[in-house]
Amino acid sequence: MGVIVRIIIGLAMLAAVILAIGLTLPKNHRAESRLSLERSPEDVWSVIRNPAALVGTWSELKSARQVQSAGGREVWEQNAGGFPMRIIIASANPPRRLVTRIDADEKAAFGGTWTYTLTPTGNNGTTVSIVEDGYVNNPVFRVIMALIGKHRTLDGYLKALADNFDEAVKPEHVY
Repeated sequence: MGVIVRIIIGLAMLAAVILAIGLTLPKNHRAESRLSLERSPEDVWSVIRNPAALVGTWSELKSARQVQSAGGREVWEQNAGGFPMRIIIASANPPRRLVTRIDADEKAAFGGTWTYTLTPTGNNGTTVSIVEDGYVNNPVFRVIMALIGKHRTLDGYLKALADNFDEAVKPEHVY
C-alpha cells in the first residue's frame, strides 16, 4: 500500500474517532463565569448593553453593528471567534440583567443564550456573572469545546470587560 493511501486511511480513521467521541458528548451545556469590578453597575451596564463596546478590546470580537429587525426586537450582527452571527437582545432590566440570544434555529451548528447579571458590591463595585445556556449540534464542535473548555468565550468576554476598565482581574468559574 502506498504512503498516500496510508495517510488517507489514517486521516479517515482519525475523523471517525473524533466523530464518535463527539457523538458521545452532550449537545446542551451550561457554564457560568464571574468577576468583580471596581465600577458601578451603571458603568458596567453601559458597556455590556452595547454589543459593539468591546470591539478592539476583546480579541474574538471583530465587528458588531445594530441591524433592522423584522420582529421589532433589537438585533446585532457580530463576527466573534470567526463566526458571523446575529444576536437578539431578548430582555433588559437596567442595570441589573441582560439576556441575549443567538438568532439561530435548533439545527444550527450552535446557539443559546447569555444571561448577564450585575450585582452591586461594597465601595461602588459590581460583580458581573454570565451564564451561558447553549447547544452544540455539530459533534466535531463538541470535541473542540471539550478540548478548549466551555468557559473560554465567557472568560474572554469578561477579561475584555475588565481590560476596558483597566482592571487586572480574572474570571472565576462558578460551574
